[in-house]
Amino acid sequence: MTRPATRLRAAQRTDCAEIVAMVRELAEYERLLHEVEMDEARLEAELFCDRPVVEAVVAEVQGQDGGWMPAGVALFTHNFSTFVGRRGIYLEDLFVRPQYRGLGLGLALLRHLAQLCLERQCGRLEWSVLDWNEPAIGFYRSIGARPMDGWTVNRLDRAGIAALAAR
Repeated sequence: MTRPATRLRAAQRTDCAEIVAMVRELAEYERLLHEVEMDEARLEAELFCDRPVVEAVVAEVQGQDGGWMPAGVALFTHNFSTFVGRRGIYLEDLFVRPQYRGLGLGLALLRHLAQLCLERQCGRLEWSVLDWNEPAIGFYRSIGARPMDGWTVNRLDRAGIAALAAR
């Protein structure tokens, strides 16, 4: 069987529904679907405003009819390291639909982000992974990523933010 052609491209407004669908698919896999609030309008507002706070790259697979089908996505933002003195890229979500895994799309998306880091003179490329997600952990280690032992992610949700702001 011939492997289908694949490509990566920057997200367009018309991709918002598929991106939200893939975020929901990822959240379902991570057992966090109940936490997803984002919808197409919210994503579009954040991706395509004057000062976007998030960027997205869509991975596509060419179908037998020649059309391109959304197969994966990487959503990322910039962060800043005071230690390095440079901005970095924080990968918020990396997802490849199960039927398209094994085509190298996850690696292609990460390679694309690494190239963006070089172009933008970023000091780091970082992301989080759930402790139980062994397939992802194995994949990340295979590309040379290392866990940041001794660091624990902390988070305030909206209720926590409001409570802290009111103190």
